[in-house]
Amino acid sequence: MPCQLCDRDVKQLTVHHLIPKQTVKRKQADSGPTIDICSPCHRQIHVLYSNLELAKHLNSIDKLKSEPKMQKFLGWIRKQNPQKKVRIRRK
Repeated sequence: MPCQLCDRDVKQLTVHHLIPKQTVKRKQADSGPTIDICSPCHRQIHVLYSNLELAKHLNSIDKLKSEPKMQKFLGWIRKQNPQKKVRIRRK
């Protein structure tokens, strides 16, 4: 299955909430839209941005793809072998 961010074909995808669950009121049943992305893309999103930034400014797949820091990462990750584990540097 292809990652919705980097388009790499990976064995397993993770669910990313476009509006982080921590920013949604607990009683609200629907936590909003999600996308299926690979683990490296998911980790990189949470390394680069706070949940508040994600909720307010980067709450769609198009906004994430057009964000300069993510564009740089996506350009790099697309060249990586999808079968190999990729290290993501923390802040």
